[in-house]
Amino acid sequence: MSLDLGWVWNAVVDWLAHGLWQLSWWQLLLYTLATTHITIAAVTIFLHRCQAHRSLDLGPVPSHFFRFWLWLGTGMVTKEWVAIHRKHHAKCETEDDPHSPQTRGLAKVMREGAELYRTEAQNAETLKKFGHGTPDDWMERHVYRHSVLGPSLMLIINVLLFGAIGLSIWAVQMVWIPFWAAGVVNGVGHFWGYRNYEAVDASTNLVPWGIIIGGEELHNNHHTFPTSAKFSVKRYEFDIGWLYISAMQVIGWAKVKKTPPCLRTGAVKPVADEMTLEAIIANRYEVMARYARGVRFAVQQELDGLKQRKADMSALKSAQRWLHRDAEKVPANAMSQLAQARAAHPVIDQMLVMREELRQLWLNTTLTREQLTGQLQAWCQRAEASGIAALKDFSVKLRAAHA
Repeated sequence: MSLDLGWVWNAVVDWLAHGLWQLSWWQLLLYTLATTHITIAAVTIFLHRCQAHRSLDLGPVPSHFFRFWLWLGTGMVTKEWVAIHRKHHAKCETEDDPHSPQTRGLAKVMREGAELYRTEAQNAETLKKFGHGTPDDWMERHVYRHSVLGPSLMLIINVLLFGAIGLSIWAVQMVWIPFWAAGVVNGVGHFWGYRNYEAVDASTNLVPWGIIIGGEELHNNHHTFPTSAKFSVKRYEFDIGWLYISAMQVIGWAKVKKTPPCLRTGAVKPVADEMTLEAIIANRYEVMARYARGVRFAVQQELDGLKQRKADMSALKSAQRWLHRDAEKVPANAMSQLAQARAAHPVIDQMLVMREELRQLWLNTTLTREQLTGQLQAWCQRAEASGIAALKDFSVKLRAAHA
């Protein structure tokens, strides 16, 4: 029986054109987006929130699925990723930070984020110090540690299913995490965006809707509360990773350990007491965020007054973005603008002076709780006698806080 070479050739050409799974262009696009989104979900839920920060426990089904999928779709080794990320938090924005745009430059982190990971993964000291507690079973030691095999298998699957276009799909799958996670989150997420909290590092929220990168867009929230399984904190923010975690929790596949603290309030106390102090210290980031809103309100009142008098507003406007920042976070080239604005606006200056005094309540480690409580009471008395509406209102609400 002779072999029909023409038929074979046509079959090969047809397979290269369409693969075993013949899909339209929009179905191929949907497949690509779905698989890359699963990869993003695996990174944020398993590697980041579960393994690196222990903010939740995952059951065996999602844990093994995420490990397999990450091996298939990225080739990343759990211990390496976790160790590098923990070191990033421990050494954030210093020369020892594996991927800070503040020390290495935004362009380098954006272009070479994956290379920075691979370089740090070769550091045995990093893996030993920061990689503890990660999976160490037979699969991890004999299968998942082989980084090349997983993506190679994914390439074969894509080509078999979709033919030649499978190469392009595979290329997108392979660059998805290096671009979005290693580049955008690690780079832009420490360089540009909005900040809900005055965290000790330069982290920012990229947008209030964490969808494309699984919730990692809310990076300032995460760096403020790193052990929280939930990244969204404001009503207008959405964390799709938290949505998936909540769904898994309902069916018993996940157990959340920690979420962001919430400043609770009750009746306004005649004077602040030790419970008030405890609540303020425990929720210091939220307290300072609320104080910043008061500063912005006072600044707007000052600007309105200048506008009515047709006076120069340039000094206050140029310093406006730095008024709610810790002194050590204000760049040197903005210090003169800030000093000029404070000198011209005593109300703003007093609010900034009292902001620093309030911050010292949790920075001062030499005083007893009784002494700190006394300082808090004195602070509230001065704030409410200041004649500054925003300051008085903040102090009254502060006396309503409780642990």
